[in-house]
Amino acid sequence: MNFKKILFLLATGVSVTSLGIAGCTPQQQDLEAGTQPSTLTGQTETETPSATTPTTQPQERPGDVPYVPTPQPVVDAMLKVAKVGKNDVLYDLGSGDGRIVNTAAQKFGTRGVGIDINPERIQEANDNAQKAGVTDRVKFVQQDLFTTDFSEATVVTLYLLPEVNVKLRPKLLSDLKPGTRIVSHAFDMGDWKPEQTLNVDGKTIYYWVVPEQVPANLR
Repeated sequence: MNFKKILFLLATGVSVTSLGIAGCTPQQQDLEAGTQPSTLTGQTETETPSATTPTTQPQERPGDVPYVPTPQPVVDAMLKVAKVGKNDVLYDLGSGDGRIVNTAAQKFGTRGVGIDINPERIQEANDNAQKAGVTDRVKFVQQDLFTTDFSEATVVTLYLLPEVNVKLRPKLLSDLKPGTRIVSHAFDMGDWKPEQTLNVDGKTIYYWVVPEQVPANLR
């Protein structure tokens, strides 16, 4: 822009600065404002969602069991019999409101993953994790427990139904490392005999350890 043109613009009351902004592309204006356009929506985004923001999707199929929370004394006993600690990775299959995973993280520093097919339960579990102050050690994933990869677990907790436990048993025994502890509230696993059986406030707890060699009848 030459000097004469600048003088003309100033004389007519047009701001050179405003011309500079008006001449920018929308992307340049977004960058100057500290925002970026979303490639998905075309709208601007000013911040990235927190890592603890729950992400859910429509429920893919009905759940395998009705939602019934495990009483807190039973939760505490399940974690005690499994001897969970800060070096463990706990997977709760059918995690509901997240109380087993969150309690383990809060009391023992255990890293945990809750798996549930119901998006409402995932939302509730994430909310409870925030209230407990353990979002740095836990996460909740909306998945089908029969297709979930839980091979990194050192402890697995369950509160399902007898037929679901038996159906899940081959996957547990094939995917989990020998020595992994499994604790079930209320229901056993058919002819896989538990190493311990406890009674807490009228509720039964079953405890197994994944063996080095899995008997053929359990596969």
